[in-house]
Amino acid sequence: MVILGRYLLALSVLIFFVFPIYWLFAISFKTPEEIFHFPPVWYPQKIQFANYWVLFKDGDATSVWNSFILAGSSTIIAMILGTICAYSLVRFKTGGENFAVWIISQRLMPPIAIIFPIFLLYVFFGWVDSYGGLILLYTAFNLPYVIWMMRGYIEDIPIELEESALVDGCSRWAVLWKVVFPMARAGLFATAVFTFVFAWNEFIFALVLSRTEVTTYTVQVTHYFGGQSNFWAKIAAMSVLGTVPVFITVATLQRFLVRGISMGAVKG
Repeated sequence: MVILGRYLLALSVLIFFVFPIYWLFAISFKTPEEIFHFPPVWYPQKIQFANYWVLFKDGDATSVWNSFILAGSSTIIAMILGTICAYSLVRFKTGGENFAVWIISQRLMPPIAIIFPIFLLYVFFGWVDSYGGLILLYTAFNLPYVIWMMRGYIEDIPIELEESALVDGCSRWAVLWKVVFPMARAGLFATAVFTFVFAWNEFIFALVLSRTEVTTYTVQVTHYFGGQSNFWAKIAAMSVLGTVPVFITVATLQRFLVRGISMGAVKG
């Protein structure tokens, strides 16, 4: 009975957390009549893709592509620069013992506190509503997190392996590429996933610094909320389009993600 109770409790918790996701997907396939029907229609009577077709027809779905470009590009740049910086912090003690703490403290700054001066700066340079401007900002905002995480992973790599590679004639860059990257592969993937998700779900910067050319899906969803009515079918369909890439990324890199989290990434 105790085991049965545990299974029932686990099943209840699973349903509690999964049901909102199911309901989001269900609404995206419903007709307006089914969405507003009372009592609620628990599943669409007939699967129809009109809600998604409208997004592609009107060009709203390009916001998902914009999010992918911004999140993907900023993640790649942040991972390259952050890993190099973390290696310097670990092996060369750059900035002293407390420099890493100062770096991660920059990540604690709320975006709303700095968005106005950044907006004025971007207006001056003409970077508003541009891919380069948002990629630069996302990279700068996620770089402290990458440095902090990769610092913990690199500290777990035995320095003797690097010294052996140096004795064999490898340069520091070769050591970084042939020793550090393979040894910290799980940590690299885990950090990259979280960095990608942070950039993918970012809202404040995209809302203030985008207009029409680089609108992200998080901003696009807000366009469906009106003063008199809300377009729930479009909201659900756009939310699904914005959620599926994250699901695919996490599912694909799940084994690296779990292994990376279990490594010594919380050392400080």
